[in-house]
Amino acid sequence: MLTIAMENPSAADSDALMAELSATLARITGDSGRSSFDPDDVRGPQACFVVARDGEGQAVGCGALRPLAAGIAEVKRMYARPGTQGVGVAILRHLETTAAGFGYRAIWLETRLVNVRAVAFYDKHGYRRIPNYGKYAGRPEAVCFGKKL
Repeated sequence: MLTIAMENPSAADSDALMAELSATLARITGDSGRSSFDPDDVRGPQACFVVARDGEGQAVGCGALRPLAAGIAEVKRMYARPGTQGVGVAILRHLETTAAGFGYRAIWLETRLVNVRAVAFYDKHGYRRIPNYGKYAGRPEAVCFGKKL
């Protein structure tokens, strides 16, 4: 059984998951993604950091939401440990439900084109490519996605 709950992004399990994510991103894209995430961004109102735990209480994945613009949340630090099944989808659905509960009308996110698994994952789950926004504008290695809630 999988449980997903808000947790402190600076807690030991959260930090371990994000370190694994950063190492994976660095291997795939050449960039750990750490410069694009500030834990304080997911501690405020209309924001969250969640950890997924398996039936034994082991942390197996994480994800975060932060406010981006009026009515729009941004997904950050999505990760599911290798070998887990359904964790990424469960975290994404949890973040979508949470975002809707916060009153957001859409969710946006960015990944790298070279991260083909992530691109396929978001395509499969109803996210559509949108023009690159913010610091990703004009960066051909980046691809941005959006989904209406």
